[in-house]
Amino acid sequence: MSDGFSPAQLWGALGLSLAICGALLWKAQLGVDLLRPGNAPYFLALALAFAVRPVFGRTSFRWAEAAADCAEYFAFFTAMALIGAVSSYPLAALSHGFADPWLQRADEALRFNWLAWYEMAARHRSLQLLGMAAYQSIYVIPAALLAAFAIRGQRREAHRFLAGFWLAALITLTLYLFMPAVGPLSYLWKGPIPYMPSSAIWQETLIPPLRAHELSRVNLDELRGLVSAPSFHTASGVLYIAAAWRCGNLRWPLICLSLAMLLSVPVEGTHYLSDMIIGAAVALAALMLASRLIGRFGRKAPGLGARPALGDA
Repeated sequence: MSDGFSPAQLWGALGLSLAICGALLWKAQLGVDLLRPGNAPYFLALALAFAVRPVFGRTSFRWAEAAADCAEYFAFFTAMALIGAVSSYPLAALSHGFADPWLQRADEALRFNWLAWYEMAARHRSLQLLGMAAYQSIYVIPAALLAAFAIRGQRREAHRFLAGFWLAALITLTLYLFMPAVGPLSYLWKGPIPYMPSSAIWQETLIPPLRAHELSRVNLDELRGLVSAPSFHTASGVLYIAAAWRCGNLRWPLICLSLAMLLSVPVEGTHYLSDMIIGAAVALAALMLASRLIGRFGRKAPGLGARPALGDA
């Protein structure tokens, strides 16, 4: 039985991510202003989250261990998400062309009509509100998962999930360099836009200036989703479902919410179905690799038991 990764392994993965991000920013002639006021809250929040474990480690508070684990999981997850989002900017700057024509041809082969989905949402305000809520749950679901793992003492499952998320981000960003796209709303829709989805049309407005070196700074408080293919929302949804399966009584609520998020992706994320299929494949590969990594490199701790606070299914 594995007790998850060691602190050195977790910090090593985070350090590697920072190094890769820094190299990409340098190559693309971009930078992050560490002293910009808008960036400060992100650095401060991460510093406080990482500081919780040593603080709670010196207390006898009943839930100290669970609180420390929860803060640590949140900190690593948030740091990985931020690094991944920042890395998408230099990758967009270093990319060439757009993959929309062949992504749309793949959708046609799959008999998926993106315009029909969009027009249906544009006609119904209720679908728009439900879609927006489901799409934004990408931030809520991992918080619930990691909190549940912390309360239940499931360090191994938390680390498996974090490793899967990290690997999925690496694979997604690598593939994105070779298949940048503006998305179906920009590529297919002609005329005034009757309903602007959550992800808007940032690919069309940001990727060309990044390639032309008209932007020199990446601001954390202004990060926009630039990755169309593979769909990272889809990859995240598959990862969330796999993790929720091990979450006791939270299993079905989180799985249902993840499925709702996946249904919202074509319109709210302006993704082709082919984007989503590639994203799902990325998640499955990441899950397999994460299980192998934690099985091989996780610390051995036989006889571990999980805290039963949330119940077992």
